[in-house]
Amino acid sequence: MQFDYDGLPSRVIFGTGRRTEVGEELDRLGIKRALVLSTADQSETCATFAAMIGDRLGAIYPGAVMHTPVQVTEAAMHQMQQMNCDGILAVGGGSTIGLGKAIAYRTDLPQVVVPTTYAGSEMTPILGQTEGGVKTTLRSPKVLPETVIYDPELTLTLPDFISGPSGMNAIAHSVEAFYAEDANPIISMMAEESVRALGAALPKVMEDGRDIGARGEALYGAWLAGACLGSVGMAIHHKICHTLGGSFDLPHADVHCLMIAYSAAYNREAAPEAMGRTARALGAEDAPAGLYDLLQSVGRVKSLADLGMTEAGLDKAADLAVQNPYYNPRPVTRNGVREMLQAAFEGRRP
Repeated sequence: MQFDYDGLPSRVIFGTGRRTEVGEELDRLGIKRALVLSTADQSETCATFAAMIGDRLGAIYPGAVMHTPVQVTEAAMHQMQQMNCDGILAVGGGSTIGLGKAIAYRTDLPQVVVPTTYAGSEMTPILGQTEGGVKTTLRSPKVLPETVIYDPELTLTLPDFISGPSGMNAIAHSVEAFYAEDANPIISMMAEESVRALGAALPKVMEDGRDIGARGEALYGAWLAGACLGSVGMAIHHKICHTLGGSFDLPHADVHCLMIAYSAAYNREAAPEAMGRTARALGAEDAPAGLYDLLQSVGRVKSLADLGMTEAGLDKAADLAVQNPYYNPRPVTRNGVREMLQAAFEGRRP
């Protein structure tokens, strides 16, 4: 056996009620004037955390949006500089976390992140940004948050139409980690546990959003998925989702939730061990079928047509997806990608 494994240096605080420790974490990192970030929808939560940290508050910016547009980052940085902020407190999902990372990349300021969804991006040194209708990604240790606080209570009010896709987004990270170019047995072990935890928890969350045990299990699975995403490379699934999100402005989590069954089917024959471990974690006979069945129970949309894509859009997406392709166990071809997109457009069982 031979492999490389790079452990990422981040601190995790996990448990019900532990969001109240956020002030202590700011102190530990030497942050005296925090820029508190959120989306507009979570402005009340943002205000609650601003009050919680007291005189450690530097400024509030509740303007994070999907796909981290460069112009939003620049606006947040302008406010940060005006108020002399020396650190970042990001409270929310992938949009807010992405904005915090974009600021950290430009300033190298320390970050404390409090996730409220299952996106998992808080555990990665990866930043995705959109400019001029094109989404690009980069890796840098500067964007990895110093501290992440997971509190399942913060997910109790997360609606089911967000909870399900957000959790499937996390599962997608783990599935692709199995067949990454730099896959290793440590990350694969974490990935399988992640898929198991999320696959078991998400249907329970959809049935009863107040089930704190299921919420905690889902958050645990999302943490592991984020660690997988941050430690190894991704493949065709993430490439196509970045294309659909960045160039067509489709909802990030919904796209991942929908596409992972079809991405897995694309790689079914080329990555048999990955498919076997995914199927085992889901308690299914076939990985793409198991992912598709989970989509039916937790997804908000069941096809690209439901998301507003057109046939012409599929052609453009296929063209974009084969430009600068990521590593993938099955060769990435224009025809193959176009067929995958067609199946997802129709919502066919893979």
